[in-house]
Amino acid sequence: MKITDAASLGNAIRSRRKELKYTQGYISEITGLSVRFISDLENGKLTCEIGKTIEVINLLGLDILVEARRDE
Repeated sequence: MKITDAASLGNAIRSRRKELKYTQGYISEITGLSVRFISDLENGKLTCEIGKTIEVINLLGLDILVEARRDE
């Protein structure tokens, strides 16, 4: 899935969380992050901290891949 903005990243995180049948509360308990942060992240809040975001992504078994765009 191509991530182009905070909203698309949030949608990917929400979809994966639901796929795993995790609640926002469960992620909060495991990571120590607030439910509010998880909700903000899933809703594409622009100011979510990158370190915390990566922690959630890792917990959900997702990978981030950054590569140069190919000229088409």
